[in-house]
Amino acid sequence: MDRTLSHSPRIAVIGSGNVATHLAKAVTRAGYKLSIYNHHYESASRLASAVGATAVADLDDLDADIYIITIKDDAIASLAASVAGRKGLWLHTSGSVDMKVFDGIVDSYGVLYPMQTFSKDADVDMTEVPFFIEGCNGDVTRAIRELASSLSHKVLEVSSANRVKLHIAAVFACNFTNYMWAQSSDILESIGADFSVMHPLIKATLDKTLTMSPHDGQTGPARRGDVDIIKKHLSMLSGVKHKLYETLSTDIMNEYHHNTTDYQS
Repeated sequence: MDRTLSHSPRIAVIGSGNVATHLAKAVTRAGYKLSIYNHHYESASRLASAVGATAVADLDDLDADIYIITIKDDAIASLAASVAGRKGLWLHTSGSVDMKVFDGIVDSYGVLYPMQTFSKDADVDMTEVPFFIEGCNGDVTRAIRELASSLSHKVLEVSSANRVKLHIAAVFACNFTNYMWAQSSDILESIGADFSVMHPLIKATLDKTLTMSPHDGQTGPARRGDVDIIKKHLSMLSGVKHKLYETLSTDIMNEYHHNTTDYQS
């Protein structure tokens, strides 16, 4: 989606973390003039150097047409309060913070939420990342859509309430799933095995999930109602892993109408 924009808005990214890093790359790749602010100037400077942007040391000196706040969710409100009355379009990228965090503080505001897991050193094709947008009025929404469409092929308008539900769904699909992989890795490490032995299984699971309903694709001892195997597995687990295995097995068996009373502690 590389392009050179004439009369394009100047964009500022506030933050220099994972989301900021990938947004900054996408914004400069799309041809926008970008400036970056972070309360640690060194971090902003490193990111700016990496993407060909300008680092700014003081938030008051940040001058742009569109400001994109990429900081932690619990810091957005205080930062918004600190820019009260400033001109420009103000956006945040959070999945769970209401757009109204800007209400009464600035005139033009909205949300630009890229639903993806970001790590600084992991490449992401932003053109394939779904962007969920929301604006305080029709004109603002159109401006956000124009920006988002220059970064991604997938742009959808969604309310703050539904965006939170999207974020919850993403936590289940991504964050909790990764935590389960970490539990698997721990167990493998305890027997001297490398997590790479799980790669074919993980790839097959993901491929299946992309081609059929997750409900239809569920397999394993709990799906079959294999209580003896579940009891055996539980006898070899303790602590968090025991709790997770038992809780998830119970939920899966309940989902598929199996009796769970024979193994529960």
